Amino acid sequence: KIFMNTLKYLQSNEFLLDVDLWRLFANLEELNKISLSFLKTFFESVKEHVSKSDSPMDFSSILRMFFQDDLCQTHQIYCLNYTSAVFYLEKLRQREDFGIYLKQWCEQNEQCKRLRLPELLVAPLHRLTRYPLLLNNIWKRSTDETEKGLIQSLKEKVEKSIWDLEGKVKWLDNFQKFRQLQEVIIWPQVWDRDKRFFVPEFLKQSLRENSSENILSSANRLLLHEGRLTLAESTRLLDVYLFLFNDFLLITKIKRNRKKHGGSDASLIPVCPSLTPELQSFIREGGFCTVLDQPIPLDRLILKNIEPVHVTVFSLRNAFLIQHENRYRQCIAVFLLQAPTETAKKAWMSQIEIAISNYTTQHETKKSTAFCFPVESSEI
Repeated sequence: KIFMNTLKYLQSNEFLLDVDLWRLFANLEELNKISLSFLKTFFESVKEHVSKSDSPMDFSSILRMFFQDDLCQTHQIYCLNYTSAVFYLEKLRQREDFGIYLKQWCEQNEQCKRLRLPELLVAPLHRLTRYPLLLNNIWKRSTDETEKGLIQSLKEKVEKSIWDLEGKVKWLDNFQKFRQLQEVIIWPQVWDRDKRFFVPEFLKQSLRENSSENILSSANRLLLHEGRLTLAESTRLLDVYLFLFNDFLLITKIKRNRKKHGGSDASLIPVCPSLTPELQSFIREGGFCTVLDQPIPLDRLILKNIEPVHVTVFSLRNAFLIQHENRYRQCIAVFLLQAPTETAKKAWMSQIEIAISNYTTQHETKKSTAFCFPVESSEI
């Protein structure tokens, strides 16, 4: 509330007018009002019971009033905005005027107890997860069977609400992550990627209208593993960044001059908090990733370990091989990769093997299902 009310005060004096209160704090005022109302009503009932020993402890009406709809629903609205709020806050913190508001106007307040805004924004998420514990403690101490049944049903309702919320938050988090990846990953045209392909200028525009960028927009795609590796070429070692998705592997070259493509100051680019710290740092430095070759489908990927005996002979360190085959099982690309450590190499190989296994199992299940339940013609 200190951060929110201070921002309101500054905006009333025509400072930070472009900062969106809702994007940052969502329905925090409504959430605070309902939470406080629940707390006061709850303790008033306890106080009345203590002062009047003959007064029954009727928690059922209070719990029904708040947990039936308002309390959990208000929490859901706030929690669903949380990832977006953190993402927006990361963007705002790059600004000098917003930094002054955070550090000098808010963080120095004694009531903040040295906590910063990101640490405070997550508090309502933690509170929601504690409600089932509260209801369970009341259920244990209740002696009335009717009341116990009601509390149990409310507890199950809150747990289901949290379960549903986790799925929605994960989906939104994945959406934010992939939206950031779409900005960072650059897909070069086929004639730029391989000089063997000659395309006259008058044809380039029609070929340029491809949907490579939309590959990452699928709602069902998941990023399983990522990280920086070294690609061994014939005359040099190339820094690459790999993205292992649940259906393909993408190998990209690391580039650093963002302005050539985006024209914007890299330091002002908002970074999705769910990305790895390495990639976050890389983006802040002005980096981007250019696709080195076409995506490698997991059912066309062959993984091979480089034996230790070859390490000394060919000066390879923590190396493994990725082979890309086409649908006719012809090898169309080979990538000799080196990890920074043996542990990192094992992690990569394990993640790729698991991803291939899961992908194969999933598609075999689909095929068997289609085989078992064929569409039958009505004319037969």
